[in-house]
Amino acid sequence: MSYSAQPGQPGAADPNAPFGYDPQGRPYSDKSKIVAGILQLFLGTLGIGRFYVGNAGVGIAQLLTCGGLGFWALIDGILFLTSNDRTDSQGRVLRG
Repeated sequence: MSYSAQPGQPGAADPNAPFGYDPQGRPYSDKSKIVAGILQLFLGTLGIGRFYVGNAGVGIAQLLTCGGLGFWALIDGILFLTSNDRTDSQGRVLRG
């Protein structure tokens, strides 16, 4: 008897989700929420954390406003580190 893993199950080789799925069935990103949060905390005034996850528009806005004078960058960095629902530009959930 052969076992064939279905997409969304452990062991499945799904090209749409090379890093697997979260418990709600959403694909994981190749980006890390920890890396995004640290980049945002230390370089958020330049929008680097947003550029890292592929949100160029928000990254440019943070660059032009110096990260909302640092407040926006600080809050955004904390949210990246604590939230489990942050996504990259392709809508995939950031890995923790």
